[in-house]
Amino acid sequence: MPFNTFTIGTAVTPTVIETYVSHYLDRKDLHGKPTAHITYHEGIRLIRKFLDYSAHHTVEEIQTFTAQWIPHPQWVKVDVIKIPAAQITEAAEAIQAQLGPKGVQAVGGKSWWQWRRPGTELKAEWIEMRRDYSERKKEDAHSNRVMLYVHGGAYFFGSVGLHRYQMQRHARKLKARVFAPEYRLAPQFPFPCGLHDCLSAYMYLLTIQDPSTIILAGDSAGGGMVVSMLVTLRDQGIPLPAGAILVSPWVDLTHSFPSVAGESKLDYIPPHGFMQRPSASWPPPNADDMQAIAKHAVENLIQAEKKGVASQKDIKKEQEAKLSQDEQDAVHGFSVDSRPTNVDALSNENNPTGTEGGGTRPGNTIPGQDHDLSIMIDGEMITIKDQIQMYATNQLISHPLVSPVLQPSLGGLPPLLILTGGGEMLRDEQIYLAHKAANPAAYPPGEAYLNEYPEARELIEKYKPTDVQLQVWDDLCHVAPTLSFTRPAKYMYRSIAQFGAWALARAQKAEIDILDDDDVSVIGSDSDSESTSDEASGDKQPSRRADSISIARVGKAGDALPAFHNHLVRQRVDRHGNIYPLGPHSSLPALQMSPNEIGVIKPGPVRKWMAAKKMWDTKFARQKRAVQKQRANEMAKGYETFANDEVPPPSALAGRRKRDTTKEEKPRRSYGLALWAMWGSRHDKDTIEREEKADRNPEIAVIAPNNADSHTSTAAITSTTHLAPPFVSAKSRSRSRRRTVTDAGQADENTPAGALVGSRDAAATPVIGSALANTDATSGAQQASRPATASTAGTGTGTGTAIGDAGVGSYAHLGPIEKPDRTRPTAGNVAYPFKLAHPLSGEEANPSTLTLSNVPGISEKRDVVESRGLSPPASRAGMGMGGVGQEAGLEAGQGTGQGTGEQEAEGEKERPRPERFVTATEL
Repeated sequence: MPFNTFTIGTAVTPTVIETYVSHYLDRKDLHGKPTAHITYHEGIRLIRKFLDYSAHHTVEEIQTFTAQWIPHPQWVKVDVIKIPAAQITEAAEAIQAQLGPKGVQAVGGKSWWQWRRPGTELKAEWIEMRRDYSERKKEDAHSNRVMLYVHGGAYFFGSVGLHRYQMQRHARKLKARVFAPEYRLAPQFPFPCGLHDCLSAYMYLLTIQDPSTIILAGDSAGGGMVVSMLVTLRDQGIPLPAGAILVSPWVDLTHSFPSVAGESKLDYIPPHGFMQRPSASWPPPNADDMQAIAKHAVENLIQAEKKGVASQKDIKKEQEAKLSQDEQDAVHGFSVDSRPTNVDALSNENNPTGTEGGGTRPGNTIPGQDHDLSIMIDGEMITIKDQIQMYATNQLISHPLVSPVLQPSLGGLPPLLILTGGGEMLRDEQIYLAHKAANPAAYPPGEAYLNEYPEARELIEKYKPTDVQLQVWDDLCHVAPTLSFTRPAKYMYRSIAQFGAWALARAQKAEIDILDDDDVSVIGSDSDSESTSDEASGDKQPSRRADSISIARVGKAGDALPAFHNHLVRQRVDRHGNIYPLGPHSSLPALQMSPNEIGVIKPGPVRKWMAAKKMWDTKFARQKRAVQKQRANEMAKGYETFANDEVPPPSALAGRRKRDTTKEEKPRRSYGLALWAMWGSRHDKDTIEREEKADRNPEIAVIAPNNADSHTSTAAITSTTHLAPPFVSAKSRSRSRRRTVTDAGQADENTPAGALVGSRDAAATPVIGSALANTDATSGAQQASRPATASTAGTGTGTGTAIGDAGVGSYAHLGPIEKPDRTRPTAGNVAYPFKLAHPLSGEEANPSTLTLSNVPGISEKRDVVESRGLSPPASRAGMGMGGVGQEAGLEAGQGTGQGTGEQEAEGEKERPRPERFVTATEL
C-alpha cells in the first residue's frame, strides 16, 4: 500500500475518533495529566499512530513524504539560500580536526561524507515574520538576533518545511530571524554527514553575523547535533554563539539510561526504537549478509547457466532448504547462544570490571571497533549483528560526537536551556547532560572510554562549567512543542523566548527590544478551544505535589531569568506553567549511575529491540531476501569507489554509488502535512490578528482592585472585576508593547539575588508572571524596590530604601514625573493615560498625582499615609524610612520619614481630593 496522505488519513482516522470518545468517557484516568486537554490527547495519539503505521513502510517512503513541499502562511517570509562552497570546506576541515586521525579512520575516511547526490546543494531557509522584515528594511537595520535551528526526526526523516510551523513561532516571539539548514539524512548519509551540513550553515552565518547575535536551537536529534556542533566549535577555537536551546535532545544512542528501559505510556516514541520495512537503504547488510549475498550471487550465476528459467523456483526452494545457521541469523539480525563458553568477564577487555555487573555480565557490552555487540540475557549470549541506529554503525554509537553525553567535558560552552519531558523515554540522559555540563568534573567519562581516548583525560578539567537552565516538564512527551496548538507547548515556547532574549542580551552586553505580547498571546481555553475536561474532572487548580509549592510561573521574552546556583537553574514545571523545585540529586536515577555505566548497552532495551526485530524480520523476510538479491545484482555491476581506499559505512549511499545514479526527485506538495502545519500555526495566526487589533486601538489603562495579585494579568483582572474601560480620546496614541531585556548578572555566582532585582528594576522592565524565583535563590529575590517620585520629593531628606511587597508586577519602574508644566504628565518618555485640568507647577502639585507610582493592589489606607508624609502602620514596617520621608517633604518642607500616631489618625480621616479630572467630553 502506498504511503501518502490518503492512506495515512485512513489509518489514523479510527484513532482520532476513538481518542475523542474515550477522552470524555474516561476523564478520571486523565486527571492531572497533560492528556486532560483534548488537543494534547489527540495530538500525541495521532503522532504515535503515524509512527506505528510508517514502520510498515520503507525509509525512502517516509523521507519522501516528510520532505514534501509545504506552503507557509502569508504573514511569514521565507527565503531559500545556498551555502557557499567555502564555508562547506571550512566545516569539513573543522570536523577532520575534531575527529583526529583515529576518528577519521573509524568513520571510514575523510572524503566520502562530503559527497552529495548529483544536482543537489546544501540549502537553508530564512524564516521571519513579514512584519518584522518590513520594519527592519524600513529602518535599514541589521538583525541582532538569529536562531540557527536544527530540526529533529531521529536523523532519518523530517525537513525544514515540516518543522517550519514551530520555527515561525520562535521567530515571532523572539522577533528573530530563524536560519534552518536542510541537512542530509541517514541512513543514506550517516555520521558525520549531517554534522558537516549543520556546521557549514553556522560557518556561513559567521560571515554575515557577529557570533553574539546567534543562538543555536534543536529538538530531538537536532538537539544532539547542536551539542556536537558546540563542542567542535569550542575545541577548534571557532567563535561560539550567544547560547543554545535544546528541546528533548537525543544525546545517548547506546540507550544506557534507565528511562529508556522503562514504560513509555506518556510518550509517542516506539519503545523498541524505529523499525522499517526492508529496502535498499535500511537495514544495511551486516557481515553475514555480505557473505550470503556474495555466495548467492555466484550460485545463482552457475545455476542459471545449467538450468533454464522455468526451474528457477525449484532452485530457490533448494537454496532456502540449505540455509546455514549463519544465514538464518542474518535474516533475524542477531544470534542466540544457549551454551556460551566465554563467561569470564574478567578476561573480556570490552566489559571492564568497573562497570555495574562486571564480573558477572560477560559480553561485548561497550561499542567498539572490530567486534559485534553482545550481552548475556537470561543465561543466553545475544550477539547483535544488525545495525541498531540509522545514524551510525554499532561501532560508532558511543563516539562522543554521536552520543555527546560521552564527551569528556561539556564545560566551556555558552549558556544552555534544556527542556525535558517528564514522561519521555529519553528523560534521564537529558537530565544527566544538564548536570554534566554544569559540573564537568563530577561526571567524567567511564574508564573504558578514557582508555579508548587517552587524550580525553586532560580535557575534563580544562574548561570551566557551563551555565545551564534545566526544566523538567511534568508528564510531557518527547519534543512537546511539536504539539504547538496545546497549552503545555505554548508555555514551552514562552520559556524558550525568555531564555533566548536573555542569552542574546548577555552576549551583546546591550539591551534587546522584545515584543510584549501579554494581551495578545493568550494561553487558555477561551481563545484556544482547549478541552473543558479539566473543570469537569475537578482539575481546576494547577497540579501540585504534596512535597512542593509553586515558586514562580513560566516567564516570557523580556522577563528576568532566575539566578544560577552552581551554574544550574533546576526547575520542574507543570502543564499550567507553574514552576516547582526540581527534586534533589538523590531522587534522580540518572545521577545515581556510575560513569562506567554510561554508554554500555543494557538488557532492557535489547530485549525490546530483539522482540520487535524478530517480528519485523519474520514478517518481511521475503522483502529482505529480495533486497539481498538486488544488492547482489548491483555488486555484480560494480560501484564507484573513493581514493585512498576509503570504506563508507554499509548504509552510506556514497559507498554504493552506481554509475547511473539518478538525481533526487523534486518534492511534491502535501495537502495532509499542509493541514497539520495550518493546525500548528493557528495560535500564531490568532495572535498576529490580536496584535494588529491592539496596534489600531488606543491605550486603555485598567487598575487592579485591592485584592488583586501582582501576578494577575490585566485581562484576568478585567474579567474578574467586570471593570469597564475608561473613555479615551480619539487622539490617544496606541500603547507601546515593547520591553527591554538586559542581563542582570544571573550567571555571575558572586551576584546576590537582591542585586539581580535591583538591576532588573533599573532596566525599567515590568515583569508579569516571571520565573524570577529559583529553588536555590533567596527570598529577597522576590522583592522589588519602589523609588520615590519627583512629584513627592519636596525637601525631604530620607536615607532608607523604599522596599515594599509590590512584587514583580510593580509600576514603580516609571520613576519620577517629568515636564510638570504640561497637562499630561510623563515618566521615562511614557505618557500617563490621562490629562490634568491644571498643569503641575513649581511647589504646587495636584494631589491626584501623589499616588501615580503606587502598585495596583495597595490599599487606600497606605496611599493616604504615604501621601501625607506619615509613618506607616506596623504591618508596613518593612517600608524604608527614607522613601516615606521624601514623600512627606512635599507638604512639610522637612521630612525625616517618621510620624506620630496622631498624624496617622489624621491621615486616615482626611484624604486629599483631586481638583478635577478632564472628562472624555472635554477632551
